Amino acid sequence: MADPLDLMHLRTLVSIADTGGFRRAADALHLSQPTISQHVRLLERRLKLSLVEKDGRSSRFTADGERLVVEARLLLAAHDGMLARFTPSDPQRITVGSTEHAADGLLPELLGVLRAAYPDVYLHFRIERSTALTESVTKGALDLAVVLGGNGDPVGAQVGELELRWVAGPGWQLPRVPGPISLVAFEEPCGLRRRAVHKLTELGYEVSVTAESGNLDGVLAAAKAGLGIALLPFHAMVPDGVSEVRALPAMGSVDVRLVARRGLDAAIESTAIEAITDHYRAVAGRRLRGVA
Repeated sequence: MADPLDLMHLRTLVSIADTGGFRRAADALHLSQPTISQHVRLLERRLKLSLVEKDGRSSRFTADGERLVVEARLLLAAHDGMLARFTPSDPQRITVGSTEHAADGLLPELLGVLRAAYPDVYLHFRIERSTALTESVTKGALDLAVVLGGNGDPVGAQVGELELRWVAGPGWQLPRVPGPISLVAFEEPCGLRRRAVHKLTELGYEVSVTAESGNLDGVLAAAKAGLGIALLPFHAMVPDGVSEVRALPAMGSVDVRLVARRGLDAAIESTAIEAITDHYRAVAGRRLRGVA
């Protein structure tokens, strides 16, 4: 029988596809970039196929690499699902993840509800990007995650929504069309970034991403410094240091979704869904009444 493939090497390959590059995959998996490269080389040596090739300063998957990513996703999902079914969950601990946008005002309420319902359980929270949180839930490293929609196929249950707004620093002037415009955004992969680029391009602008960050504070700091305009979700008021740019078209809202680990107690999931839904319903009610 042929030697089996290393699941970690396959997970590395999928992470490269999900995050958009070797460096970001290294960050997501908490590995060094040389280790990521070695995993790919070992897969290529094992299969006697070229999976990734140079494309200028970056790299891209070959046709065989793309096919292997598809097969690897199926294999890893089956493996992680089996592991979740046979690994007993710790009844004394619930681990909850949230994006920075969704965490604002939500986590204290969710903490109170879960503590009241499960007084003997230790609660642990983690703040991270939606893609990383969803992956952690799939792997069983997180029990629940509050994430933003818009990064591919919808996952989990919709529990609310956040209004999208264009914001920029004081004194920033919207350029005339046609012409260049500077955008500050989250690092890829990011559905909000792609949504902003698409709309600005549709309006006739030549979009240039002049600053990017892996966290909300970094994006806001770049906008406050006048490096460009940003499209971000907010509960109500925009934070100090930036102003809403109302001359651009409204961008609607983005879904807030709750993703639960397979095998998690259904009562815990339903309690969290109810608490988060109530939170966003209250936020929407205050917004309609004009209360910040």
